[in-house]
This record gives sequence, C-alpha cells and structure tokens, in this order.
Amino acid sequence: MKMLNLLVVAALAAATPLCRGDSSESAAQAAAATWLALVDGGNYYQSWATAADYFRNSISRTQWVARVGAAREPLGALKERRLLSAREAHSLPGAPDGDYVVIEYASRFVNKAEATETVTPVREPDGHWRVSGYFVR
Repeated sequence: MKMLNLLVVAALAAATPLCRGDSSESAAQAAAATWLALVDGGNYYQSWATAADYFRNSISRTQWVARVGAAREPLGALKERRLLSAREAHSLPGAPDGDYVVIEYASRFVNKAEATETVTPVREPDGHWRVSGYFVR
C-alpha cells in the first residue's frame, strides 16, 4: 500500500498531551476536520490551497494532487473516522518549531477496514490553525 508522508511525525509518544476542552486542541481539530473533508471529497487542489504555508512550500500543488490521489483513491470512500488522540508538540522532525497538534484518527474506508490517519495542524502567525502534514497508513 502506498503511504503519504508529507511531514514525518516521529516520536509522537514524546509529545505533551493536551487537556480535554483546551481551546487550541478544539481549534486544531476543527481545522483538521474541515481540511479532511476536502480530501475526503477529492478536492485535493483546495486542500493544498488551504493548507499551512509550510505545507504549500514543501510540495507543489501538482505534486500534492498526484500523491494524495495515489494514496487515497485506492482506499475508496471514507466509512468512519474516530479520534484516537491529540497531542501538542512544539518541535517536529523536519519542520520549523511552532505550535502543532498531532491528531490521530482510526479510520475505515470502503477498501481498507483499518487505517490510521495522522493530521498535523499548526498555528500560523495570523493565529489560524492550518494543516501542515498528513499521513495515512
């Protein structure tokens, strides 16, 4: 199975857990959900356009559309997505330091009964949370 890894999210266990109800966690999860809806709907161009600056500077729109399509389309339509964890991190391998939330979901697709999606929103200088990385396995 092809894997999409735009941001290596190693050492997740070392990230500090967020407290439930934290407004940063809620805002990051909302940003992730909105962004994932674009990917789920096949709106790959729009998902690139609304991603974090770091994301857009790391991969061209054409490369993103090709890679995410190659990774997601064989999975088929999303059947279910359940939050597993959300952890804050301030330093991630290969990424500039910042305010991140590493979110993991247990997901089921038509053609893959069990998958784990990792979405990493970052708080950008304007205060908005935008996705800086996505990984599905």
